[in-house]
Amino acid sequence: MKASQLFFPTLREVPSEAEVISHQLLLRAGFIRKASGGVYSYLPLAYRVLKKIMNIIREEMDNSGGQEIMMPIIQPKELWEQSGRWELYGDEMFRLSDRHDRFFALGPTHEEMITTIVKNDIHSYRGLPLLLYQIQNKYRDEIRPRFGLMRGREFIMKDAYSFDIDGGGLESMYQVMMQTYNRIFARFKLKFRMVEADSGAIGGNESHEFMVLAESGENEIVYCSACDYAANVEKAEAADIALEFCNEEELPLEKMSTPNKRTIEEVSKFLNVKENRIIKSLLYFADSNPIMVLCRGDRDINEIKLKNVVGSKELTLADDGTANQILGASFGSLGPKDVNLPIYADLEVKYMQNAVCGANENGYHLINVNQKRDLSDMFFADLRNVAAGDQCPNCSQNLFSIRGIEVGQIFKLGLKYSEALDANFLDSEGNTRHMIMGCYGIGVSRTMAAAVEQNYDDDGIIWPLSIAPYQAIVIPVNVKNEEQMQTAVLIYEELLVLGIEAILDDRDERAGVKFKDADLIGIPLRITIGPKSLQSNQAELKVRWEKEISLVPIAGIVEKVKTILET
Repeated sequence: MKASQLFFPTLREVPSEAEVISHQLLLRAGFIRKASGGVYSYLPLAYRVLKKIMNIIREEMDNSGGQEIMMPIIQPKELWEQSGRWELYGDEMFRLSDRHDRFFALGPTHEEMITTIVKNDIHSYRGLPLLLYQIQNKYRDEIRPRFGLMRGREFIMKDAYSFDIDGGGLESMYQVMMQTYNRIFARFKLKFRMVEADSGAIGGNESHEFMVLAESGENEIVYCSACDYAANVEKAEAADIALEFCNEEELPLEKMSTPNKRTIEEVSKFLNVKENRIIKSLLYFADSNPIMVLCRGDRDINEIKLKNVVGSKELTLADDGTANQILGASFGSLGPKDVNLPIYADLEVKYMQNAVCGANENGYHLINVNQKRDLSDMFFADLRNVAAGDQCPNCSQNLFSIRGIEVGQIFKLGLKYSEALDANFLDSEGNTRHMIMGCYGIGVSRTMAAAVEQNYDDDGIIWPLSIAPYQAIVIPVNVKNEEQMQTAVLIYEELLVLGIEAILDDRDERAGVKFKDADLIGIPLRITIGPKSLQSNQAELKVRWEKEISLVPIAGIVEKVKTILET
């Protein structure tokens, strides 16, 4: 491709709307353009990257027994009602109606659709197992689309679905997909980690996420360096360990004045106690029913864990006015003593002695609170966010934390959709049974953005070789110099003959402009032909992720490029 014909409208300034580096660089490098909030057009360079990502996914999915299909984006309301997700999915679902007032959804995912397809055509165990996948646009009405391709309203996803006769079959397929995903992300040449995850709205009883490691990642991951444990903090298990001060002599309960002290930090300083000695008390509504939730003062409640423990569809934190109405005090003065509400407490609370909590009276706290002696019955569960330094639930070593970008997730769905949609089959003995399902997704457009978040410098994008839009660029310093141009064209054509994807920068621009553009768009190998090159019969070769420029004989430059690309 000649640069003079290539559509890559680069920008010199960082767009004000772009918050994260991938959004900034993909806009500046002419890969994407915004259509509306969370909706983007993919320009030629971006689409080349996306196609490479999709091709790697297709190859690995096909090698694992997957068959590619294409399902409709518009899905009838009736399917989602059968699964119970028409209402459960909430405002995130794009809903529309046709001229006959029939309601549809723009597919945020395709479990209902694929289950219906399979149940209508597979009736015997002889048709199972089955693994079907598609690569298609998905639609989710994010309340706040942001970070460019990271959290959009329209995005490209690979979604796969498996159907098995029993749990053993699902487990085998799950392991196959786990290995397939590891191969896929390894071929992308990205640093990633597989972690335990919450199933969320998709459902199922087991799930793992694949995280591209990046400081800008929205997700926090905790992991153990002594064993293979790793989990998203939404899912990470907290070890049930007694606190160091749990065996102290019990002191008498007292009520203390704490005027205008509302935060954990303020109460800690005023009473001269550590934050881990304070019981944080929160008032939530679980499906409109008030509950009190407790954790240590230096901890944070994990609302996903809480929602799963309580078994509620909706979970909302009460406001100050509601807290005053129900408990007679505002946040900061709430406490669990003599509260006539269901109380859910994190595991650490059961070990707290001589602790501090609100007195349910504004401006007052109780000191020397002992859980067993002073507090009402409560349900204990793992409700807190795990943090670096906590103990690993598997081997008790300290956990570490890193940040990551979720680019893939696999789920054991079990019977969730096959029961709801009557996806049945006859087993070998003629008995009717429900199919056992799994679900496996990869965010294609998000993977492109995640690759940029992990691979860039001050000059622009540094694409991994496997997904770079082009592999090499040939730059004649002066296109009006006939000898330079002829040499550059010869090298360019030799690259094309070898199947190397190359750009010839034939634009009548200063060399510095061409170099900046090549670095900005992230072409891995840059070959420069200038007056010095011709005098010494050598070309300059610059590898994008290296600082040094090497001189290579012009006669051997194509073979050198080929060698680098094959390593």
